[in-house]
Amino acid sequence: MGSEGPPAVTIHVTGFKKFHGVAENPTETIVGNLKEYMKKKGMPKGVILGSCSVLESAGQGAVAPLYQIFQSSINSKDSESSSPGRIIWLHFGVNSGATRFAIEHQAVNEATFRCPDELGWKPQTTLPVQELTKILTKKGYEVMTSDDAGRFVCNYVYYHSLRFAEQNGTMSLFVHVPLFLTIDEETQMQFAASLLEVLASL
Repeated sequence: MGSEGPPAVTIHVTGFKKFHGVAENPTETIVGNLKEYMKKKGMPKGVILGSCSVLESAGQGAVAPLYQIFQSSINSKDSESSSPGRIIWLHFGVNSGATRFAIEHQAVNEATFRCPDELGWKPQTTLPVQELTKILTKKGYEVMTSDDAGRFVCNYVYYHSLRFAEQNGTMSLFVHVPLFLTIDEETQMQFAASLLEVLASL
């Protein structure tokens, strides 16, 4: 018997609708077009593209549907008889002032604490952010790491996603993208596809 390689990774993707100051959110376009784009481009080996959902740019308007998506994917994972592999939650948000992509290292539970709690817990991704950034930079993208997902809905969603991932043995990552005026739609779609490929290889 030969090695069949690492188990597949299922990547569920979210983006956001418009919000104050951003009438056309590029993440709504990226996430809305991702399945069709990946069909044309070809899915990277070992990647299963799960749900692609666009969330409201509002705290409870985003988090309630987010938990429905989380639970649905966990329930389908539990009902599969074969080994389903890893699950990664990939969230895209827009930073209208950005000039490059930003891979977020952590989220802040702004509601109760600003630093690690008394047991040392801090909601941050277990994915290798520095390595992801280096690989994507080598592929020609303008990418940076970030330790501040903001203090708006992006951070709020990322915090809940990290919390859910930790409790359910999955992984979560948040990436901020610029406006299409700064980095065009085709480049951003290529970036999203490259990110799926890199995540599968980790």
